[in-house]
Amino acid sequence: MATRYRKTRKLRGSRTHGWGQVAQHRASGHKGGVGISGLLKHHFSSMLKYDPDHFGHDSTHPPHPNVTKKWASVRDLDDLFEKFGNKDEEKKVIELTSKGYDKLLGGGKITNAYTVKIRQCTASAEEKVKQAGGEVLTTNG
Repeated sequence: MATRYRKTRKLRGSRTHGWGQVAQHRASGHKGGVGISGLLKHHFSSMLKYDPDHFGHDSTHPPHPNVTKKWASVRDLDDLFEKFGNKDEEKKVIELTSKGYDKLLGGGKITNAYTVKIRQCTASAEEKVKQAGGEVLTTNG
C-alpha cells in the first residue's frame, strides 16, 4: 500500500490517532498484559491455538532405556553373510556388531554354519545357530 493512502496520513495532527485520551493504546494493559500473562484467563483461546502443549509435562522416561534399534533374524544370516561376511577364512564369520546390528532374533530356519558376533541374542536364535553347527559370540561393545 502506498504511504499516501494509509490511515496515518489522515490522522496527522490529531495527537492520539483515534485512541481516545493521551497515552491510551500505549501501556501493557491494552495488550492484555506483558509477556505470557493471561494464558488461563483472557488469552486462553490463543494459547489453545498457538501453544497447546504449554501446560503440563512430558511423561516420565526411564533413565537408561534398553532400546534395540536394529536387529536381524536367523533367516537373514545367509543374505547378511553374502553382504558382510568374511569369505576368505575357513569359518564363515559374520560380525554384525560392527555393522550396526544390536540383536539376533530366532525367526526362520538356518542351513549353513556361521559364527555370529552380536551384542544380544535370543535363546531360540542361539539354539538354531548351534543346531546348524555354528556358534554365537556375544560382545559388550
